[in-house]
Amino acid sequence: MIGFNKPYLTGKETQYITDAVASGKISGNGKYTQLCQNFFEEEYNFRKCLLTTSCTDALEMAAILIDIQPGDEVIMPSYTFVSTANAFVLRGAKIIFADSNSQNPNIDVSKLESLVTHKTKAIVPVHYAGIACDMDGIMDIANRHNLFVIEDAAQAIDSFYTSSDGVKKALGSIGHLAAFSFHETKNIISGEGGMLVINDKQFTNRAEIIWEKGTNRSAFFRGEVDKYGWVDVGSSFLPSEVIAAFLWAQIEQLKKIQEKRKAIWNQYYNGLKEAVVDLSFKLPEIPNYATNNAHMFYLVFESLGKRNECISRLKNKDIHAVFHYLSLHKSPYYKDKYKGEELIWSNHYSDKLLRLPFYYELSKEDIELIISTIKNE
Repeated sequence: MIGFNKPYLTGKETQYITDAVASGKISGNGKYTQLCQNFFEEEYNFRKCLLTTSCTDALEMAAILIDIQPGDEVIMPSYTFVSTANAFVLRGAKIIFADSNSQNPNIDVSKLESLVTHKTKAIVPVHYAGIACDMDGIMDIANRHNLFVIEDAAQAIDSFYTSSDGVKKALGSIGHLAAFSFHETKNIISGEGGMLVINDKQFTNRAEIIWEKGTNRSAFFRGEVDKYGWVDVGSSFLPSEVIAAFLWAQIEQLKKIQEKRKAIWNQYYNGLKEAVVDLSFKLPEIPNYATNNAHMFYLVFESLGKRNECISRLKNKDIHAVFHYLSLHKSPYYKDKYKGEELIWSNHYSDKLLRLPFYYELSKEDIELIISTIKNE
């Protein structure tokens, strides 16, 4: 059986977890938390990073930080994971779903401005498959309408965007806030785990308080206040040192992991590019302003039937390929609340996109078998 995903272990995870436990400080914000946060701040020019127990938690922190109130509107793609929406729904927001674009599942920036109203508070672009959204266009709309931008960069670690003036920036460093995931399906992992990135300095101090259950405990431990207490809303967003220690082992091997994943991506692409016309599917398209972090490899078929046929053919060879999101505006929870136009491209990807097996230990021989099975050779 060739599974869809297999978590990769570098070999030092348990060593660092043992070290964290032996230190006597395992409740979080210790040695390994600091190592991880410092790395991301220095490597990707993020202003401030806070590890969280999940990307969902990071998004929920972002919703609190921008003070989402009942009735506020938040624009995001319908083609995304439910956490993108839930974080804001929990604060009472109305979700305004936008369509994807025809080139890839990222949000269609040309449709955004028509969705902005006097109630709009934020735009949440999702960098699908680690490929950058058109951030120049998004930031322009946000700046003109005084909106916050929260990058859902769950899949986008070590991926970049080049702005129209030629400046290359890490995804997650452009919006006011950003959220990353280290779930076991991501490029680097900690089982569950995430990170909030704070790029707008107005949120720095409050983010740390929300992170520490609404207390100024972190400032107390740094000696900045004489005592700490309950000063704001918050929750238990801070992960344990066990999670951070696991993540640090992965971070140390980030370049090696990325090299291997890009090799896998390129083997898929080169092996399938000649079969595109005959087999009626499209390969991933990378805009010229985006880099590829090799988070996933997907195909977009011309019909639901063609996709199902390919899934069955792969399954018969014990190869597990899967589709992805169902459009949130058509979900059981939200379909009666959605009053907008039909989101054609979001539905297109829901019905026709197929993700192929993708993980570090996937062998060249396995990939060749997958490719030949797709080609029905």
